[in-house]
Amino acid sequence: MDIQLIPVEQFQTFLVVTSRVAGFIGAVPVLSGAQTPGRIKTGLVFATSLVLFPIMADAVPKTDFSPAPFLLLIISELLLGLLLGLVARLIFTAVEFGATVIGYQMGFAAANVFDPQSERQVALISQFQNVFAILIFLAINGHYIFFQTAVMSYDLLPPGQLNLSGDAVPYLMELASHMFEIGVQFSAPVLAVLLLSGLILGILARVFPQLNVFLLSFPINIGTAFIVMALTLGMVSTLIRREFDTLGERIIIMLQFLAP
Repeated sequence: MDIQLIPVEQFQTFLVVTSRVAGFIGAVPVLSGAQTPGRIKTGLVFATSLVLFPIMADAVPKTDFSPAPFLLLIISELLLGLLLGLVARLIFTAVEFGATVIGYQMGFAAANVFDPQSERQVALISQFQNVFAILIFLAINGHYIFFQTAVMSYDLLPPGQLNLSGDAVPYLMELASHMFEIGVQFSAPVLAVLLLSGLILGILARVFPQLNVFLLSFPINIGTAFIVMALTLGMVSTLIRREFDTLGERIIIMLQFLAP
């Protein structure tokens, strides 16, 4: 039985397509963490590349794939996925930032847990809000945005034309500043109630000097914060979903800025 060998040019084109697909799949916030096994990531990248290769192969420029330029092309394709993943990651960072502020104000500053997605210690409330944001992300099929954008990206940014000298970096800085704004919006209701609670406890400390306000403040602040978080969970869900709804538009804008 004769085995048909794959032409070298076609195999190199497949590697270029696979590198971009790997960058996009690796940028999905749910899949980028260490809790997802590497075999699942590799299998998903390979299966997706096989499906998309007939569509994307014509968009890859027919060039002489010498070793050094070919390696730079692969690295640029991976870098593209990481940059787009950063756009999505900023939304989760905003949620974690707002939750960290809430946890610090309610008395959970020392309560940290290990986050397998970021592989670091995070505040307890941050982990809760992060899981909540991931559930919303999956419920609205946010991970499909990366697969759709992977196909559209070849029309907006062909392989080998990554340009970092344009408006891409200023746009990332703008999104980073927006991250702090979103974090403040997440934490504003709880912080306002905790500020009012601190004011009331301060008045009680002046009226009743024998009252141990320091010990009394911990259960009051924790209970009040949890009640307000439960009451504003719908509002937080709406804010997170609003950010995820604009994620596809932000990725397309980022692709346009990265184009030459």
